[in-house]
Amino acid sequence: MSAFTHLDLTGLQQIDQFAWRDEQGTVMSLHFFNLRPDLPASLTEPAALLAGLARHTAGAGAGLIDATIEPVDGVPAVRQLLKVRHPQGHGQVFIGSYTVPRATCSTVLKLQAPEVGTTGMREAFIMAQLGPDRFYTPSPYAPDATGGLPYHWADHEQYDAQFPQHPLTLIRAGLRRLLPSARLDERFKALPAF
Repeated sequence: MSAFTHLDLTGLQQIDQFAWRDEQGTVMSLHFFNLRPDLPASLTEPAALLAGLARHTAGAGAGLIDATIEPVDGVPAVRQLLKVRHPQGHGQVFIGSYTVPRATCSTVLKLQAPEVGTTGMREAFIMAQLGPDRFYTPSPYAPDATGGLPYHWADHEQYDAQFPQHPLTLIRAGLRRLLPSARLDERFKALPAF
């Protein structure tokens, strides 16, 4: 089941009932959770919400790259960009998602893309430009967050143009492309807010 009723699936091949893949290997999937969302704070408290997400992600061994509150088809949602260690060894997997929470359920549009081939080139190139002292910075959402994958400059959007085939660049572009076409079921939209 999914609360999404429409998305522009141009360039995507269906691989499962609620999953598609593009030619670069980015996988898009749709999810529905019939339980109260486990977000750390309300969408009306963005600072607490984003800090909680950053701490939770770090505690799970991953890293929150970027997060914001942005509507999906007029409904308040949380957009997140994360990085996790690749389960099969070296490199990272990048995940972008829109979580649309309601009081008793949520729906998620998720994109994920792994690093392939030689990994870490983007990070090495940007670190060489900035130097190791400036490369790593505390999370802007929770400077006290510890553990997980470090927050650093190479993940910033300003470097996407230099690395057009990097999975993080592809995820950002994919979320931007999909959002305008996303439509939600009117019954889902009518549910009480989170």
